[in-house]
Amino acid sequence: MRERSGQAAGQGGVTAGPGRDPESDRVRQDTTRRLERAMGTLGTAAMSRMDDRLMWFRALSAEDRSWVGLVAQAGIAAFVEWFQHAGEGRPTPSIEFFGTAPRELKRSISLQQTVDIVRVVVEVVEARSGELAAPGGEDQLQQAMLRYTRDVAFAAAQVYAREAEARGAWDARLEALIVDALVRGEVDDGLHSWAAALGWTSAPVVVLAGQTPGDDPQAVIDALRERGRRSGLDMLAGVQGDRLIVIVGGADSVAAAARHVVPRFGPGPVVIGPEVADLHSAARSARAAMAGLRAAAGWPDAPRPVHAEDLLAERAIDGDGDARAQLVENVYLPLIGTPLLDTLATYLEQGTSLEATARLLFVHPNTVRYRLRKITEMTGYQPTEGRSAFTLQVGLILGRLSETTVI
Repeated sequence: MRERSGQAAGQGGVTAGPGRDPESDRVRQDTTRRLERAMGTLGTAAMSRMDDRLMWFRALSAEDRSWVGLVAQAGIAAFVEWFQHAGEGRPTPSIEFFGTAPRELKRSISLQQTVDIVRVVVEVVEARSGELAAPGGEDQLQQAMLRYTRDVAFAAAQVYAREAEARGAWDARLEALIVDALVRGEVDDGLHSWAAALGWTSAPVVVLAGQTPGDDPQAVIDALRERGRRSGLDMLAGVQGDRLIVIVGGADSVAAAARHVVPRFGPGPVVIGPEVADLHSAARSARAAMAGLRAAAGWPDAPRPVHAEDLLAERAIDGDGDARAQLVENVYLPLIGTPLLDTLATYLEQGTSLEATARLLFVHPNTVRYRLRKITEMTGYQPTEGRSAFTLQVGLILGRLSETTVI
């Protein structure tokens, strides 16, 4: 009874120490020699089967296919070496043979594809187990294969999990560096290298700024990345204090970018910077969005989200040099030297009264109406509308100041 039990345990490949069945050991050694002689043909058969069954394998370059073949061959050799000592208390199989492949191949082949490789190799060995196993060793070989492939699969999953964690931590660091550089306006070749490492290729680009939600900041950033993947957009996000900055690339429109991102912000205003051509120019969009967020308190009834361009007056009052220069360029300079400037100034000073403006300028009210329409065409702001009138007023003041001071 003890002899039979020892033989069964030895065939399972798990018995160690004294009491092993010598016959089982002899069968194992005979099977090992057969496996060693067949390693070359097994590797060739595995490559042929992968080429027949795995579409992704056929799409690989010749160099990568060669590396996969070496990995499969190394896996078979590792199994043979492990099988030879499986009855001696051999520890759980490792997957050190994956180190045969270069790092680039590991990045281009997914965990699922790795499992496909293991499955094909196992099928090839199983299909020839009858001729590979020594007489009486078929069950021993099959049991060993089951354990080996199970443990290799689990070990592969652990390796990919560690790689993903390390890659995720590195990507998060690069993402934080890119966002910080854009907010500070430090755009150089390093920024492009970081973005390339993250696979950023999208254009155009727009930056949004708002308050962070009450959730864990990293959870918010992870949720934004996932939303970007689902919607086909590139997204980078960073948390600076109580501010959340999101960079969106590849959206069909600013409105589309905002629709995907705005719900992720915390309460309060969300400001959209101007759309720019690429990531290199995104510092301008980030600067406008951040300035708009600081000045948004000056317009409590602003929509959410609000464009930074719609907050030019508040930004200028808050000290934003870009907004001041833009208002002078958009409002004051187009009107200077024309009757339109005096008409606008008088109209605003008279509380937007058409009749009072006409009397002071000694012109017909229709002339004032015509000039107001021309002002709208030249500046983009409508003097008869409250918000536009306020922006025009600030632009006039800044323009007058620019005559004697540098903004």
